[in-house]
Amino acid sequence: MGLQQFERRLERLVEGAFAKAFRSGLQPVEIGRRLTREMDVHRTVAPRGTLTPNHFTVALGPADRARLEPIEDELVSELISVARDYARAENYVFIGAVTVEMTTDPDLAPGMLLVSGDMQASEGAGASLVLPDGSRHGLGAAPVTIGRLPECEIVLGDVNASRRHVEVRQATDGGGGYVVVDLGSTNGTKVNGMGIHSHRLQHGDEITIGSTHLRFEAQ
Repeated sequence: MGLQQFERRLERLVEGAFAKAFRSGLQPVEIGRRLTREMDVHRTVAPRGTLTPNHFTVALGPADRARLEPIEDELVSELISVARDYARAENYVFIGAVTVEMTTDPDLAPGMLLVSGDMQASEGAGASLVLPDGSRHGLGAAPVTIGRLPECEIVLGDVNASRRHVEVRQATDGGGGYVVVDLGSTNGTKVNGMGIHSHRLQHGDEITIGSTHLRFEAQ
């Protein structure tokens, strides 16, 4: 999702009752532009790839914060999507889940904003795969094989999946994280709609095996 699509989706959010409030002053799409700029400015080349911030703090003046309050939850969700899609387009890597925190700064005048980003590793139970029924399969040091065979760690009742379709395992390049590797499947494997042989997973990536969709979560 590019910034133009982000802007169109935000326009739909502020139609109707909130339209008049957004005819002037700080526009929500400007926050998205500043967020992607922060990702560019603070990117760092590392063994695992080009790392970029995954935790963002957006500071607004009291008036603008109050004006955005009716759509704040939806705005945060859209900003997270912008960060993820921009990272995919630029081949950036996150070290944890993408989060956006909205704050109020009384020293900021209407129309002004500050966006800061930093890299924060995910905390909590660790990485997992979210299955189609909403259940989770936790990931650890041991590889996880996915396919139709009963001995697979995740068994799929999908006729379009191979007996041993893919394996999700820890990356071995010293950068941490997980990779998904196609095991020579008949119908192939996709991540976020793109065919892959091996792919380093980022939080929110969707793995497609046959007609089955699984989501990787870093925490």
